[in-house]
Amino acid sequence: MMMNIPYLGEVLALITALAWAFGVILFKKSGETVHPIGLNPFKSLLASVLLLPTLWLFSGTLTPQVPRVDYWLLLLSGVLGIGISDTLFFMSLNRLGAGLTAIVDCFYSISIIGLSFIWLNERLTVLQVIGAILIISAILTTTKKNGRGATISRHDILLSVIYGILSNLFVAVSIVMIKPLLNRSSLLWVSEIRLIGGVLVLLLVILFLPTRRKIVSSIFSVQSWSYILLGSFIGGYLSLILWLAGMKFTQASSAAALNQTSTIFIYIFAALILKEPINPQRTFGIILAVVGSFLVALG
Repeated sequence: MMMNIPYLGEVLALITALAWAFGVILFKKSGETVHPIGLNPFKSLLASVLLLPTLWLFSGTLTPQVPRVDYWLLLLSGVLGIGISDTLFFMSLNRLGAGLTAIVDCFYSISIIGLSFIWLNERLTVLQVIGAILIISAILTTTKKNGRGATISRHDILLSVIYGILSNLFVAVSIVMIKPLLNRSSLLWVSEIRLIGGVLVLLLVILFLPTRRKIVSSIFSVQSWSYILLGSFIGGYLSLILWLAGMKFTQASSAAALNQTSTIFIYIFAALILKEPINPQRTFGIILAVVGSFLVALG
């Protein structure tokens, strides 16, 4: 059986990092022609549709007998963690590029431990505090514009970093607020309801935007169709399933640390596929971010 395979969880967590990293690259390519408010609902809707048969296969039911408040809480979590957070992430990704966004994305670890400390009364260790300081230092390096060959202004860099930080704050709030519910619920079911919440709020927003025709038409752009479809499958659905499987077959702290190696993979893929520049400043930021994330996860 799968559970008897040595280090199965660790391997799955590492594959998750690879899948998400490649998904981010595809999302960056998609973002060249697709509006973030169009890309996000497409990605979430496709993941939601694919998750339905997966949920039925492994759980046997799509509507478990749970309190109604659980549904509302998960829908709200989806609004914050998918509808708002992912849109902000794509806005940051489009401006910063995949390599720098990977550094800013490490703020997620700080957001989780900070909110857990405030809301769940969890204690912080010295290693976690040191890790948080390293991550903040890494993010600060991204705000320093490199003069040679720079294609983005300092103002845009700062704005994009703010988008990235807010994205991580929203997703952290969306996870911490349902932490007690996670302990008693199917993770696949939780993921499905959160996706539905995210899709619903995004469709509602698009409906009232004056530029809705332009946003919707950008999704079906010929030059981006392959990127958005493959990116949504790998980054929206496959990485989610792998992430859940990794968490199931190993300790959460080990899986979280290995998941964070996606930062390294994104940096490498961004250089190889997107031809984003590699320089000492970015490399130093990546090292600080990864080391900090490991300290936070394992601290």
